[in-house]
Amino acid sequence: MKKTVFVALAVSALLGACQYKSVSAPALSARDAEYIALVPKFDTYLPYLPYEIADPTGEPPGTIYIDTKQKFLYLVLPNKKAIRYGVATGDEAYGWTGEAVVQRKAEWPRWTPPAEMVKRWPHLKPVAGGMNGGPENPLGARALYLYQNGHDTLYRIHGTNQPWSIGQAVSSGCIRMMNQDVIDLYGRVPNGTKVVVLPTTAEGTSASTSSGYPGPAAL
Repeated sequence: MKKTVFVALAVSALLGACQYKSVSAPALSARDAEYIALVPKFDTYLPYLPYEIADPTGEPPGTIYIDTKQKFLYLVLPNKKAIRYGVATGDEAYGWTGEAVVQRKAEWPRWTPPAEMVKRWPHLKPVAGGMNGGPENPLGARALYLYQNGHDTLYRIHGTNQPWSIGQAVSSGCIRMMNQDVIDLYGRVPNGTKVVVLPTTAEGTSASTSSGYPGPAAL
């Protein structure tokens, strides 16, 4: 009995020290629910689920901050808090970094691959003219379009039809999120939101110490 009580107290103390809490799933429209049900199912690796944590970025509230090395996106909240989401990022050859703003938002967006991407991957020729939004579209449920000085960077924060890619460097430079997560982020940020994307060579944030929850390398 004493051993059971001790273990319970130890677990309680550990969780209290973690300073993280789960983020409620966003409300889904009928179309969201229909389309998401058609996306392949995948159990997200635990650290990449969304959590509210102590803000490790030092950025002003409302900023989107992306740590491409640790594969986390942070939405900075007031009171030194942040929501941390798991993401997939661009691989080394195609990753984009820098500062931008969200200038356009879209639900279940249409996707038109850039000509350079079609040239690199000829299998995209059938959709070179564009692909309507839906469960098979690689942009997923939502897209946030990133601009610099009024010009489209051609990079996006968007959902995915490949949920198993979260936590990896596999995209052509865009930031992929789980569809439920990008729906949540979409509802929290307006146009004009500042976005900071760190290069993989930057020190970035510590996934294991900033949240009190083990990062990918620790599990």
